[in-house]
Amino acid sequence: MPNHPVVTQQAWLEARKGLLAREKEFTRLRDELSEARRNLPWERVAKEYTFEGRAGRETLADLFDGRSQLIVYHFMFAPDWDAGCKSCSFWADNFERNVVHLAARDVTLIAVSRAPLAKIEAFRKRLGWTFKWVSSEGTDFNFDYHVSFGPEVLDAGEIVYNYASSKISSSEMPGISVFYRDETGAIFHTYSCYARGLDMMNAAYQYLDLVPKGRDEAEQRPHAQAWVRYRDSYGT
Repeated sequence: MPNHPVVTQQAWLEARKGLLAREKEFTRLRDELSEARRNLPWERVAKEYTFEGRAGRETLADLFDGRSQLIVYHFMFAPDWDAGCKSCSFWADNFERNVVHLAARDVTLIAVSRAPLAKIEAFRKRLGWTFKWVSSEGTDFNFDYHVSFGPEVLDAGEIVYNYASSKISSSEMPGISVFYRDETGAIFHTYSCYARGLDMMNAAYQYLDLVPKGRDEAEQRPHAQAWVRYRDSYGT
């Protein structure tokens, strides 16, 4: 990083205080945005979804595991793939141990993919994950929450992803959806985010944003996350 400014300690301190004021403003705005997110209207989930997990067939209600709030990470893993998405695996490494802390706050976090359970279990075992991960194979769940796309949609040359039309050609895309279950058992969809909306759930990226080189992805080809590997594949 040639020609980067180098100054005295006092000058550095003044510059840092100036940035701190902007960071505090960003924190305040983020808090306001988080409140607006919580205040969004909900939509009732009327369709009966079922999933295949290690405990057998489970409904969406079962996935809450006795809690009132459910976060679903839509993990890219199509039925015909041999392994899950590298980038989704990067995110999974970040929430792997956090599920315990979330459970203490009335939140269940799980992953859902269209791959058959046997493939999911083999991949989970390979990477040493412990979070709950179920299969939605043969159901509408991933399609209804706009993270999976059938051949007829892809053949049309345009899909709806992240609330807008897109030229994406992949049958699978990442996302996060949030659900609430009230005391009567009714389930509501409260929030979903996609694309860069997932950034803040990746702690590694938040650390990279602190260092001089940042994410350093501008020159990556064929896409920004081309550097990402499965956790057991770095250095190979």
